[in-house]
Amino acid sequence: MDHHDEYTQDELLQKLRELGYDSRFQEYYKSCIPFHTYPAPGLLIAIGMVDYAFELLGAKPGDKVYAVCETQKCAPDPLQVIAHCTIGNHRLTVVPVGRFAFTMNRPSETDSTEGIRIYMDPVKLKAWPTLEKWFANSPEFSKKSMTKALLEDILAAKRSILSVQKVRIPVTQKKKWNTAICKTCGEPVPEYLIEGDHCAACGSLRYYELI
Repeated sequence: MDHHDEYTQDELLQKLRELGYDSRFQEYYKSCIPFHTYPAPGLLIAIGMVDYAFELLGAKPGDKVYAVCETQKCAPDPLQVIAHCTIGNHRLTVVPVGRFAFTMNRPSETDSTEGIRIYMDPVKLKAWPTLEKWFANSPEFSKKSMTKALLEDILAAKRSILSVQKVRIPVTQKKKWNTAICKTCGEPVPEYLIEGDHCAACGSLRYYELI
Protein backbone atom coordinates (compact mmCIF):
# COMPACT_ATOMS: atom_id res chain seq x y z
CA MET A 1 0.00 0.00 0.00
CA ASP A 2 1.14 3.52 -0.75
CA HIS A 3 1.78 4.94 2.70
CA HIS A 4 1.00 8.44 1.41
CA ASP A 5 -2.62 7.32 1.23
CA GLU A 6 -2.80 6.22 4.86
CA TYR A 7 -3.66 8.16 7.97
CA THR A 8 -1.51 7.91 11.08
CA GLN A 9 -3.14 7.28 14.43
CA ASP A 10 -2.62 10.94 15.39
CA GLU A 11 -4.23 12.12 12.17
CA LEU A 12 -7.22 9.86 12.79
CA LEU A 13 -7.58 11.17 16.33
CA GLN A 14 -7.57 14.71 15.00
CA LYS A 15 -10.34 13.81 12.57
CA LEU A 16 -12.33 12.24 15.41
CA ARG A 17 -12.13 15.51 17.31
CA GLU A 18 -13.16 17.49 14.24
CA LEU A 19 -16.19 15.22 13.76
CA GLY A 20 -17.28 15.60 17.40
CA TYR A 21 -16.34 12.17 18.73
CA ASP A 22 -16.00 12.31 22.51
CA SER A 23 -12.90 11.52 24.55
CA ARG A 24 -14.18 8.03 25.43
CA PHE A 25 -14.30 7.08 21.77
CA GLN A 26 -10.86 8.56 21.17
CA GLU A 27 -9.48 6.36 23.96
CA TYR A 28 -10.98 3.32 22.23
CA TYR A 29 -8.94 4.20 19.14
CA LYS A 30 -5.77 4.75 21.17
CA SER A 31 -6.03 1.29 22.72
CA CYS A 32 -7.36 -0.72 19.77
CA ILE A 33 -5.07 0.48 16.98
CA PRO A 34 -1.77 -0.59 18.65
CA PHE A 35 -3.36 -3.90 19.65
CA HIS A 36 -4.38 -4.57 16.04
CA THR A 37 -1.04 -3.07 14.88
CA TYR A 38 -2.54 -0.61 12.35
CA PRO A 39 -5.78 1.35 11.72
CA ALA A 40 -7.52 -1.19 9.53
CA PRO A 41 -10.88 -0.05 8.14
CA GLY A 42 -12.67 -3.05 9.64
CA LEU A 43 -11.14 -2.32 13.03
CA LEU A 44 -12.42 1.26 12.99
CA ILE A 45 -15.92 0.11 12.05
CA ALA A 46 -15.90 -2.54 14.77
CA ILE A 47 -14.87 0.00 17.42
CA GLY A 48 -18.07 1.88 16.63
CA MET A 49 -20.05 -1.34 16.74
CA VAL A 50 -18.80 -2.18 20.24
CA ASP A 51 -19.57 1.36 21.41
CA TYR A 52 -23.09 1.03 19.98
CA ALA A 53 -23.59 -2.37 21.59
CA PHE A 54 -22.61 -1.00 24.99
CA GLU A 55 -25.15 1.79 24.63
CA LEU A 56 -27.94 -0.58 23.64
CA LEU A 57 -27.18 -2.92 26.56
CA GLY A 58 -26.73 -0.06 29.01
CA ALA A 59 -23.23 -1.40 29.65
CA LYS A 60 -19.76 0.09 29.87
CA PRO A 61 -16.17 -1.17 29.75
CA GLY A 62 -15.58 -3.27 32.84
CA ASP A 63 -19.10 -4.74 32.87
CA LYS A 64 -19.25 -8.47 32.27
CA VAL A 65 -20.62 -9.15 28.81
CA TYR A 66 -20.38 -11.97 26.30
CA ALA A 67 -19.96 -11.77 22.54
CA VAL A 68 -20.26 -14.03 19.53
CA CYS A 69 -18.37 -12.63 16.54
CA GLU A 70 -19.30 -13.79 13.04
CA THR A 71 -15.95 -13.01 11.42
CA GLN A 72 -12.28 -13.54 12.19
CA LYS A 73 -11.40 -10.27 10.45
CA CYS A 74 -10.82 -7.19 12.63
CA ALA A 75 -14.04 -7.29 14.66
CA PRO A 76 -12.79 -9.65 17.41
CA ASP A 77 -10.08 -7.19 18.46
CA PRO A 78 -12.26 -4.32 19.78
CA LEU A 79 -14.37 -6.93 21.55
CA GLN A 80 -11.22 -8.04 23.34
CA VAL A 81 -9.72 -4.62 24.02
CA ILE A 82 -12.84 -2.61 24.88
CA ALA A 83 -15.33 -5.22 26.13
CA HIS A 84 -12.71 -7.59 27.60
CA CYS A 85 -14.37 -10.52 25.83
CA THR A 86 -11.58 -12.95 25.02
CA ILE A 87 -11.23 -16.55 23.96
CA GLY A 88 -9.26 -17.22 27.14
CA ASN A 89 -11.90 -15.93 29.56
CA HIS A 90 -14.64 -17.79 27.63
CA ARG A 91 -16.55 -14.58 26.93
CA LEU A 92 -15.78 -14.45 23.21
CA THR A 93 -16.83 -17.03 20.64
CA VAL A 94 -15.84 -16.66 17.01
CA VAL A 95 -17.99 -18.41 14.43
CA PRO A 96 -16.25 -17.74 11.07
CA VAL A 97 -19.32 -17.47 8.85
CA GLY A 98 -17.98 -14.37 7.08
CA ARG A 99 -20.57 -11.78 8.11
CA PHE A 100 -19.26 -8.54 9.59
CA ALA A 101 -21.42 -8.75 12.67
CA PHE A 102 -21.49 -9.77 16.30
CA THR A 103 -23.95 -10.32 19.12
CA MET A 104 -23.45 -9.12 22.67
CA ASN A 105 -25.33 -10.06 25.82
CA ARG A 106 -25.13 -9.83 29.58
CA PRO A 107 -24.59 -12.93 31.76
CA SER A 108 -27.57 -15.20 32.42
CA GLU A 109 -28.22 -18.12 34.73
CA THR A 110 -30.91 -19.50 32.43
CA ASP A 111 -30.50 -21.61 29.29
CA SER A 112 -31.01 -18.61 27.00
CA THR A 113 -30.93 -14.84 27.14
CA GLU A 114 -31.75 -11.77 25.09
CA GLY A 115 -28.96 -9.99 23.29
CA ILE A 116 -28.39 -7.56 20.46
CA ARG A 117 -26.84 -8.24 17.07
CA ILE A 118 -25.10 -5.43 15.22
CA TYR A 119 -24.14 -5.79 11.58
CA MET A 120 -22.93 -3.85 8.58
CA ASP A 121 -26.02 -3.16 6.49
CA PRO A 122 -25.29 -3.36 2.74
CA VAL A 123 -28.38 -1.27 1.94
CA LYS A 124 -27.16 1.58 4.13
CA LEU A 125 -23.70 1.42 2.55
CA LYS A 126 -25.12 2.76 -0.71
CA ALA A 127 -24.89 6.26 0.77
CA TRP A 128 -21.11 5.83 1.02
CA PRO A 129 -19.77 4.71 -2.40
CA THR A 130 -16.12 4.26 -1.42
CA LEU A 131 -17.04 2.27 1.66
CA GLU A 132 -19.50 0.20 -0.35
CA LYS A 133 -16.83 -0.70 -2.92
CA TRP A 134 -14.36 -1.70 -0.20
CA PHE A 135 -16.91 -3.78 1.71
CA ALA A 136 -17.95 -5.61 -1.46
CA ASN A 137 -14.28 -6.32 -2.26
CA SER A 138 -14.92 -4.65 -5.60
CA PRO A 139 -12.08 -4.36 -8.13
CA GLU A 140 -13.08 -0.69 -8.37
CA PHE A 141 -11.61 -0.13 -4.91
CA SER A 142 -7.89 0.70 -4.91
CA LYS A 143 -5.93 0.46 -1.67
CA LYS A 144 -3.20 2.60 -3.19
CA SER A 145 -5.40 5.60 -3.92
CA MET A 146 -8.66 5.22 -1.97
CA THR A 147 -7.67 4.30 1.59
CA LYS A 148 -7.89 7.81 2.99
CA ALA A 149 -11.25 8.34 1.34
CA LEU A 150 -12.41 5.02 2.82
CA LEU A 151 -11.38 5.98 6.35
CA GLU A 152 -13.05 9.36 5.93
CA ASP A 153 -16.28 7.60 4.91
CA ILE A 154 -16.08 5.35 7.97
CA LEU A 155 -15.55 8.25 10.37
CA ALA A 156 -18.25 10.38 8.80
CA ALA A 157 -20.78 7.55 8.49
CA LYS A 158 -20.66 6.72 12.20
CA ARG A 159 -23.64 4.46 13.03
CA SER A 160 -25.56 5.20 9.85
CA ILE A 161 -24.08 2.06 8.20
CA LEU A 162 -25.12 -0.27 11.02
CA SER A 163 -28.34 -2.13 11.75
CA VAL A 164 -29.47 -3.84 14.94
CA GLN A 165 -31.50 -6.94 15.70
CA LYS A 166 -32.81 -8.18 19.02
CA VAL A 167 -31.94 -11.86 19.31
CA ARG A 168 -32.20 -14.78 21.69
CA ILE A 169 -28.95 -16.55 22.43
CA PRO A 170 -28.49 -20.02 23.98
CA VAL A 171 -26.42 -20.00 27.15
CA THR A 172 -24.15 -22.89 28.09
CA GLN A 173 -23.63 -23.02 31.83
CA LYS A 174 -20.33 -24.19 33.27
CA LYS A 175 -20.27 -27.90 34.05
CA LYS A 176 -17.79 -30.11 35.83
CA TRP A 177 -15.70 -32.25 33.50
CA ASN A 178 -13.30 -35.15 33.78
CA THR A 179 -9.88 -35.61 32.22
CA ALA A 180 -9.20 -38.32 29.68
CA ILE A 181 -5.89 -39.53 28.24
CA CYS A 182 -5.62 -39.66 24.46
CA LYS A 183 -4.51 -43.16 23.36
CA THR A 184 -2.60 -41.72 20.42
CA CYS A 185 -0.54 -38.86 21.89
CA GLY A 186 -0.84 -39.76 25.57
CA GLU A 187 -1.75 -36.21 26.58
CA PRO A 188 -4.63 -35.26 28.90
CA VAL A 189 -7.66 -33.45 27.50
CA PRO A 190 -11.21 -32.81 28.74
CA GLU A 191 -13.20 -36.03 28.33
CA TYR A 192 -15.90 -34.36 26.25
CA LEU A 193 -13.31 -33.52 23.55
CA ILE A 194 -12.34 -37.14 22.96
CA GLU A 195 -13.22 -38.53 19.52
CA GLY A 196 -13.53 -42.27 19.90
CA ASP A 197 -10.26 -43.19 21.65
CA HIS A 198 -8.17 -40.17 20.67
CA CYS A 199 -8.24 -36.40 21.09
CA ALA A 200 -9.30 -33.99 18.35
CA ALA A 201 -5.68 -32.92 17.85
CA CYS A 202 -4.92 -36.46 16.73
CA GLY A 203 -8.13 -36.60 14.72
CA SER A 204 -10.40 -33.99 13.13
CA LEU A 205 -8.38 -30.97 14.29
CA ARG A 206 -4.90 -32.31 13.58
CA TYR A 207 -2.75 -29.45 12.30
CA TYR A 208 0.89 -30.65 12.45
CA GLU A 209 3.14 -33.60 11.75
CA LEU A 210 6.00 -34.57 14.05
CA ILE A 211 9.50 -34.11 12.60
